[in-house]
Amino acid sequence: MDDPSPPQPGEDKLSALTAGDRIPWAQMRKQYFSSGINKRSLDAIERAAFFVTLDDEEQGMRGEDPAGNLDRYAKSLLHGKCYDRWFDKSFSIVIYKNGKSGLNAEHSWADAPTVAHLWEYTLATDAFQLGYTEDGHCKGDVDRSLPLPQRLVWDIPSEVQAQASSSLAVAQALADDVDCHVFPFREFGKGRIKKLRVSPDAFIQIGLQLAYYRDRGGFCLTYEASMTRLFREGRTETVRSCSSESSAFVKALENGEVEEQCRRLFRLASERHQNLYRMAMTGAGIDRHLFCLYVVSKYLGVESPFLKEVLSEPWRLSTSQTPVQQMELFDLKNNPEFVSLGGGFGPVADDGYGVSYIIVGEDMINFHVSSKYSCSETDSHRFGAQGKQSPPGHHDASLR
Repeated sequence: MDDPSPPQPGEDKLSALTAGDRIPWAQMRKQYFSSGINKRSLDAIERAAFFVTLDDEEQGMRGEDPAGNLDRYAKSLLHGKCYDRWFDKSFSIVIYKNGKSGLNAEHSWADAPTVAHLWEYTLATDAFQLGYTEDGHCKGDVDRSLPLPQRLVWDIPSEVQAQASSSLAVAQALADDVDCHVFPFREFGKGRIKKLRVSPDAFIQIGLQLAYYRDRGGFCLTYEASMTRLFREGRTETVRSCSSESSAFVKALENGEVEEQCRRLFRLASERHQNLYRMAMTGAGIDRHLFCLYVVSKYLGVESPFLKEVLSEPWRLSTSQTPVQQMELFDLKNNPEFVSLGGGFGPVADDGYGVSYIIVGEDMINFHVSSKYSCSETDSHRFGAQGKQSPPGHHDASLR
């Protein structure tokens, strides 16, 4: 940790190999990291439980521009500098210069609730059970038997350096294109929605349909992740949240239909969404089955025009809820500084939005919105503004 020697040529950008295209990294790995000191160093990283990044930047939500700082904080956790995270790891703990921290998680091994559960437990245990001394040190005794950190040794030939530079350029182009906007919605939350006898998730999803319609002037194929934990090793299924019922409600609201009609259509849309969610949770969704058919078709060498068409349709609105799962760990009302902002992800389609949200307590919902700067038709801040002004049961008469 105290080694003042500079990195060897190519060492400081080496992890960019994990940030670029996968095929070049696989080729480099096979040719240069399958034996000798490179394999030993790579094994040390890959056998570790997680990766730690000591980021030399300062991040946080306060200061003269708290809203902008929050966006930058989230964007940094999403991709960093593209060479200071090991993106193949299950997750990286990022600790900033000013003591702020967060996670960057790789998605293939787990879904957001698993990572959120881990991070909730870690933060709550650190703050409320372990604690710190008055001078800022961790409580407890230092375990002197733990081995000291050791610097990893690499052999980085010019070919690897060149590929790392190329991968970094690819990753930075992607990272620079991400428009990330994070904001808390405080006008009301789950408590008020439940008094209307409406599912909070259905309410939010219909609100996102309304926001998208006002932002883009139409509807799109919408993805919402549903957990399938009723099944052993279950992961997710897709809820196709843009339904005929939700579209009918949005059109009625935008066309100025009478209050009773809007209320009736909203109830139908909400009930439809809840039914779609139940079906997804219980294995009656369609998208994982379609994917299995696709895998079988590839195995059998069968071309399916139906599968080719249905699996090529873009998800221009990709959404996910990150649940707060361990409310017993701390009291949100008495400890508001521990309110979670949740996590986010990038857009799935080049001309689409990625929207993540977390329902915090009874009175707040936090949103993460992402899109691409390169698309002239999307704007994360504009979409966020539409979302803040268009919750379907607040200003509108549909649920009064």
